[in-house]
Amino acid sequence: MDTAHPLDPSRRSFIAKTAAAAAGAALAGRGGAAEAADRQGGRSRGPHQGLEEATIAELQAQMESGQLSARRLTSAYLQRIRQLDRRGPRLNSILTINPRALEIAELRDAERKAGKARGPLHGIPIVLKDNIDTLDRMHSTAGSLALVDSKPPRDATVARKLRRAGAIILGKTNLSEWANFRSTQSASGWSGVAGQTRNPYVLDRNPCGSSSGSGTAVSANLAAASLGTETDGSIVCPSSATGVVGIKPTVGLTSRAGVVPISHSQDTVGPMCRTVADAAVVLGALTGVDPRDPATRASRSHRHRDYRQFLDPQGLHGARIGVARNLTGFSPETDEIFEAAVTAIRDAGATVVDPANLDSAAELDASGAEFEVLLYEFKADIRRYLATRSAGSPRTLADLIRFNEANAGRELRWFGQEIFELAQAKGPLTDPAYRQALRTGRRLARDEGLDKVLGEHNLDAIVAPTGSPAWPTDLVNGDHFLGGSSSVAAVAGYPLISVPAGFAFGLPVGITFMGAAFAEPTLIRLASGFEAATAIRRAPDYEPTLPY
Repeated sequence: MDTAHPLDPSRRSFIAKTAAAAAGAALAGRGGAAEAADRQGGRSRGPHQGLEEATIAELQAQMESGQLSARRLTSAYLQRIRQLDRRGPRLNSILTINPRALEIAELRDAERKAGKARGPLHGIPIVLKDNIDTLDRMHSTAGSLALVDSKPPRDATVARKLRRAGAIILGKTNLSEWANFRSTQSASGWSGVAGQTRNPYVLDRNPCGSSSGSGTAVSANLAAASLGTETDGSIVCPSSATGVVGIKPTVGLTSRAGVVPISHSQDTVGPMCRTVADAAVVLGALTGVDPRDPATRASRSHRHRDYRQFLDPQGLHGARIGVARNLTGFSPETDEIFEAAVTAIRDAGATVVDPANLDSAAELDASGAEFEVLLYEFKADIRRYLATRSAGSPRTLADLIRFNEANAGRELRWFGQEIFELAQAKGPLTDPAYRQALRTGRRLARDEGLDKVLGEHNLDAIVAPTGSPAWPTDLVNGDHFLGGSSSVAAVAGYPLISVPAGFAFGLPVGITFMGAAFAEPTLIRLASGFEAATAIRRAPDYEPTLPY
């Protein structure tokens, strides 16, 4: 799908802002003179002006008071999608809309009227990355044309949990096809099904991936919250690039059942939201032991139903925070933002241990252990997953490779499938090479990595830059990725939270808090303290390009 924009670039920002204002006016009690008085530079500022930047708690308060209904809220988000995603800046973040969204919203309104509101997500529209299965009239494709005509047998566990919590699944988001595990030369945010997702801050910049649409959609206020998935960086990198909060949970805290896999050792599902509080609300709805995902058994004594209890605007006071200096230096602009963030952490009352280096990170990278594990596990895990899809769909990785070859004009137009081919050449999970790579990775990431550094310095968390400012999208040559900090925690299976930390050239950059297994309560406390101390997040302006 060609995502070239038909409008003169000089008009895009104006049209985007006009569309945002029109959609925001759909909400009662949020317009008028107060909004006009607070406008700065043509864009509404603060949480109370229009739909833009409204938090889940604010939306719930308006629905409880009768000022707003789930149906009107859903309609307003659908209007924003039409005006910002389909037209205007054409963000291309939403792959498909739920045709029953308004009908479901009316049901949630009836439940609320009857005194049967289900909790903090009741009536809240959420979008899901399109590698998360939904058994409804929406596609579940992982961005691949190979799965367009195929149906999953049931909702993914996380989708089912959101529905039971009263959330409205508004739609599915675009992603880097196959969660960016098809080619070494891919462009993040591109899929054969939907084309290229744009970064909402500067439209010719990349949103990172693979949860590209989930980051762009929630940053642009096209939904109240979103879900992403991560194997290594796929929640936190797009969260950083699109200026939102992303929680990559401990492997096993949230179920992967019904999620298109890469690796059962590293895959996890988590929220991407505009605030730490919103992310905490969504995370609580996702947790729990799931018989369909054996990894969740480890979370039995660690999960919480409501992570809002750990929010603390003074959460950094008295904390011990380590600085992973060896994970900096890949971008001067990022380093400058990170230094200011470390200063803010210290000023907020934390003891900063600097440096607290993850020295095993370089050895982990050089060993190739992570990639080896992913190749083996993808071949095995995708076969198990594909066996659940409807008749006639591909059943093996070899089938997917053949499909892409037969549909090369659409699927292989910009880049190939080298990773698929490398994975197809691997043997079973009983191979000694796989077992050795798994042991090596866990030793370097856990025993000699996070566990060692956290323990040696008695740290609550370690911080590092999440990534660089977004690079120009380049479908021909692929991503121009400068660096990140997600890999040690990815291989360990430990949690991360990325929070907006600053802007370079108008592009957001995040800071990552990383901790021990199931340390989400601690990380939420620290991240909420950092967010309160810095208040960096601001809504995007949809600029067509950077000035030269």
